[in-house]
Amino acid sequence: MTSSVSREAYGEALEQLAANTVAATAPQLATVADEILSVAGLLRAQPRLRRALTDPSRPGSDRAGLLKSLLAGKVSEITVNTVAALAAGRFSRPSELLDAAERLGVEALLTSAEREDKLADVEDELFRFGQIVGGDSKLAVTLGDVSAPVELRVKLVQDLLKGKVHVATGRLVEVALTGFGGRGFEASLTRLVEATAAKRDREVAYVTVAKPLTDADEQSLAAKLSALYGREVSLKVDVDPSVLGGVSVRVGSDLYDGTVLRKLNQAKQAFAK
Repeated sequence: MTSSVSREAYGEALEQLAANTVAATAPQLATVADEILSVAGLLRAQPRLRRALTDPSRPGSDRAGLLKSLLAGKVSEITVNTVAALAAGRFSRPSELLDAAERLGVEALLTSAEREDKLADVEDELFRFGQIVGGDSKLAVTLGDVSAPVELRVKLVQDLLKGKVHVATGRLVEVALTGFGGRGFEASLTRLVEATAAKRDREVAYVTVAKPLTDADEQSLAAKLSALYGREVSLKVDVDPSVLGGVSVRVGSDLYDGTVLRKLNQAKQAFAK
């Protein structure tokens, strides 16, 4: 769980990023995002550096200065100042610094897509790719194999997605391959779908049905869920004939399972008693 001190440090760095990119174009933001994510990659590969940058015995200005000296001339000034603001903050554990750097990079990517009015596309593309991976056990094992070099898995994803999705979508899938927030690949993809929806101020509802919903049914369900949760809801529909009928809806930790399969299982359990 992220500590309150790390949330404060992340918030300050996020403010720094926002202040320095007010006039940035989408491509410029995408470049900053890549640079921040490269810093996250450095932190992931260098545990000693993570410890040095979160050492509570060192003043924040010293920690920020250390990171600035390492990055000077290698990345943009915006990136240097943003990650230096992060290093100047306090973290309970070195791993929290890595998580915060990853989140900053993702935030910059999402902002770049937002400035092109492509956030909804990115959200849907991430979800659809997750469905493709979930429906192909061989692909799921290959992409989720942390023992395989991440460069090879990134290359595979790039070949699969080239010219088919927004640039930000492909980059976010690559972030998922590194284990965003310490999660596995598919869980990382799910978290990134939800982060993209949150950027649009929406809740994600995962809907499972036996056959596709009509547009009217989707609109009606979205309206009911929006009223229930007090914010717009983004439906992610998965068609699974094995549920036989009915609808299953999951929003966060809330599960509403009205599928025929669930009712049959309940009936079997009742007869078994």
